[in-house]
Amino acid sequence: MTVTESTASESTPPKKHKDRTHWLYIAVIVAVVLGVTVGLLWPGFGKSVGVLGEIFVSLIKMMISPVIFCTIVLGIGSVRKAASVGRVGGLAFVYFLAMSTVALAIGLVVGNLLAPGTGLHLSTANQGAGAKYADQAHAAGGTWHFIKSIVPETMFSALTSGSVLQTLFIALLVGFAVQALGSTGESIVRGIGMLQKLVFKVLIMVLWLAPIGAFGAIANVVGQTGWNAVKELGALMLGFYTTCVIFIFGVLGALLWAVARVSIFKLVRYLAREYLLIVSTSSSESALPRLIAKMTHLGVEKSTVGIVVPTGYSFNLDGTAIYLTMASLFVADAMGKPLSIGEQVSLLAFMIIASKGAAGVTGAGMATLAGGLQSHRPDLVDGVGMIVGIDRFMSEARALTNFSGNAVATLLIGTWTKTTDRDRIKSVLSGAEPFDETTMLDDHVGDVETEKAPVQAAR
Repeated sequence: MTVTESTASESTPPKKHKDRTHWLYIAVIVAVVLGVTVGLLWPGFGKSVGVLGEIFVSLIKMMISPVIFCTIVLGIGSVRKAASVGRVGGLAFVYFLAMSTVALAIGLVVGNLLAPGTGLHLSTANQGAGAKYADQAHAAGGTWHFIKSIVPETMFSALTSGSVLQTLFIALLVGFAVQALGSTGESIVRGIGMLQKLVFKVLIMVLWLAPIGAFGAIANVVGQTGWNAVKELGALMLGFYTTCVIFIFGVLGALLWAVARVSIFKLVRYLAREYLLIVSTSSSESALPRLIAKMTHLGVEKSTVGIVVPTGYSFNLDGTAIYLTMASLFVADAMGKPLSIGEQVSLLAFMIIASKGAAGVTGAGMATLAGGLQSHRPDLVDGVGMIVGIDRFMSEARALTNFSGNAVATLLIGTWTKTTDRDRIKSVLSGAEPFDETTMLDDHVGDVETEKAPVQAAR
């Protein structure tokens, strides 16, 4: 190679991988519009293409067991790491559990008040399925038979039988067993981590069929109910966005002011660029390195930020909790089979456990929703197809709420553990010490003592 060629090759920047997910977003929007149009103008044809939505739901159901197995096994490892760091990790885990419960409760209250989906009256299309599952439940033998059915015939049959509870049971056993192996289990964790990447890659491939599934599902529902479907889906979206806003500025804002005397409005303004990044990608994962950098710049010790933020991205999913709550209630109400309070609590407790470790992964929320319904109310799983068309629209609110929850959690836990600099927080939020974008290069963040000295950010 000549000197000229060598210089040219060195000066040529590496090609960046193009993000084409925005085309999927556009395709889903177009599919929803076409589905509504077909359902209104040609209701008979709209009902006939409902099978497309059913096929897409079947593909999502196909991914439930591997998604839950991988995320739970890897999630347990994160819990152990969080607990092993002492007071900060233990306090963070307790806080995450408490806020997930609060988010669930808010979602349940708002969902039951709004009663989303009640105007669709789709029960006539599923009466046979409901009777079938009712007969199965009666013949099952009650609670003890249900408990017995959680234990699979073999360790690996749980991953192929389609039973979500069996998959969850085996995943918990494997997760704790791997952790008990200590350093020997690290290679197993890495292997499962690679398997998770493969599973999520397949899931992303499946999601490229979402426009087809959304078209079939929306056309079918609108063909049955007319404008009622459009109004109810719009009401669900509006209710979800409103609930997320109330949670961020009401619950999180009040808690942040009570504990740290920090205004949620100033914090949101400080993180404005990250919010724009999340809206453009529909994932809070894209803003993870920047959140670490900005929380460190804000005056929270790096050790606290390095523990709370990465762990929170797996275990502090407030937006996801609200979404799973309202989506479940919507599906049940739309199909004329509302969930009792007991069913709501048990179903959503399962969903929160099953969703751990899947934050930021496109489609994982939908897989968790389908898995929870399949484990508790199999007769409602087909209703997930109704959510496909608007899931992407709701993902922005989910991601923004999850991100806000982790930013607030970092300040709260830093305040409780006395690992924050109050004077610096006031100075930064007032604009006196702006964040230097030139020191924020991927994994590098600004130091607290010397703002322009880059350091390696914890992931």
